[in-house]
Order: sequence, then structure tokens, then C-alpha cells
Amino acid sequence: MQGVRGRRGEEVAVTGTRKVTVSTDVHGHTAGWAETPEAPPATPTPDLSGAAFFDVDNTMMQGASIYWFARGLAARKYFTTGDLARFAWQQAKFRLLATEHAGDMSQAKEAALAFIQGWRVDDVERLAEEIFDELMAPRIWAGTRRLAQQHLAAGQRVWLVSAAPVEIGRVIAARLGLTGAIGTVAEVRDGAYTGRLVGDLMHGPAKAEAVTQLAAVEGLDLSRCAAYSDSANDLPMLSAVGRPVAVNPDAALLRQARTRGWEVRDFRTGRRAVKIAVPSTAAAGLLAATVTAALALHRRRQPPTP
Repeated sequence: MQGVRGRRGEEVAVTGTRKVTVSTDVHGHTAGWAETPEAPPATPTPDLSGAAFFDVDNTMMQGASIYWFARGLAARKYFTTGDLARFAWQQAKFRLLATEHAGDMSQAKEAALAFIQGWRVDDVERLAEEIFDELMAPRIWAGTRRLAQQHLAAGQRVWLVSAAPVEIGRVIAARLGLTGAIGTVAEVRDGAYTGRLVGDLMHGPAKAEAVTQLAAVEGLDLSRCAAYSDSANDLPMLSAVGRPVAVNPDAALLRQARTRGWEVRDFRTGRRAVKIAVPSTAAAGLLAATVTAALALHRRRQPPTP
């Protein structure tokens, strides 16, 4: 990974079209984020100290972005629908394992290290753009998108926060006209992923740490910022800002929101929407690793075309 020095001493990883800000705080927590190629148009009175942070899975869209990415790869014959079903089952088993081990992330991190190893960043971003248009765009919650647009209209920056690779998050943010994305950062060398992570999975407390670091770099006042999520796993991030909002909340988050007096928005109609293959806590690492195994098999059979 090539590096240059950015504002306030953070490292900016640059390779090809990729530009990811990587920041490490005094406690050794590393976070990464990427702005969209074209920032949203400026408003007459930009709010430089306020921002909004949106979780992606079941907050901004129905289901998990990494699941829909895998579905799109399956449709392109990178692996079979049987593979898709198998890693969904493996995810369920791993979720139980994570619960039994009280959130131990070591296996999740190890599993995620191999994610898209050897793939070129440009190929992943190209596929993410195609798959977003085909599978993710119809599943964006219109209500959540309106909330994001309200922040933009008020002159604030809007960031997605996801356990998915930061490149996928940035594609989603760009398609929605948002500022950028905070996500899991994979090391890149000569334009291709090495199979190693930079920092930790963007998950649970790591989201709160990343939001805090971005706020320090960008000069944001967290007491004037908002955060949106559907999951109790994101309580640290929600607690870090002045305006936490539960969106399509799970039962645990709904209880916490009512106890703490937080705002609740539910855009689901009728019966609660099914949460399709949504990685929770350590399960995200397994899902990423299973996609990786399928991609590796495809690479042996037929390298991806530029």
C-alpha cells in the first residue's frame, strides 16, 4: 500500500482511483473512510460542524450490502446459487458461535483477511456499481434516503458506516449522492488486494471509534451530529452523537431507544421486512470470507476481465 501524509497526520492510501483516509488514534484504533469521487453540491450556507452517519444494512437498504453483492456475483457465474445458500447457512452457525463467545472477533477478523485477495480495486468497484444498480437500488428505504437528503439540504455532510469494504460503501454513497463512506479497509498493493486488513472490521465499537476519528479530522462537533441504525450492535455509535435515531429497529435497539428517549423511525410496512442475510457482529467476517472462497475458485477457473 502506498501512502502519503494527509491532514492532521493521517495516512491516505492511494492506488489507482482509490483514495482512502486511514487514521489511528492515541489508543491505537485504526479507521478508514473514503469520499465519493464527486462530492454533493455545496449549499449556500454549509454547516461545517454538523454531519450525519447512516448504518447501511436494514437502515439505508433492506438486507445486507455484502449479500446483494454476492447475489450479483452469483448471477455473473462467479459462483453458484448453491454456494450462496451454503454461506448463508454458515453465517447462521457462526452467529451462534459469536454469541457463545461473547463477541470474540478474532475468528471474524481472521476470516475476513482473505476477502477478495488478489482482486483489483477497479474491478471490485466496477462490479459494485453494476450490482448496486441491479439489486441494491430497488431496496433503498425511501424514508431513510429522505432523512439523508434533509441533512444534505441543511448543508451537512452525510456518511455511510458499514462493515462492508470501504470501496463498496463508497459506491453506494456515490449512487445516493452522499459525501462518502466509512468501512472496513483492506490493504492494497499495486492496485490489488493483499488479503490483509488495515485496522479492524468496521463493526460495533469500531464504528463509534471511526466516527470519532473522522469528526476530529474534519472538525465536526459530535454533539451536533446525528447517527441512524437499526441494530443494537450500533449502540456505541448512536451514543457518540447528539442526535441518535433508531431506524427500523430490532427489538433490543427499540427497547434502548424507548428507555433513553431516542427518536424512532420505522419505514417498514405491514409485516416486518425480512432481514436477508444480515451480518451481525462477527458474522460479517464469515460472510465476507465465504464470498472470498467463491471468488478464489472463480479466479482459478477464469480471471476477471477488466
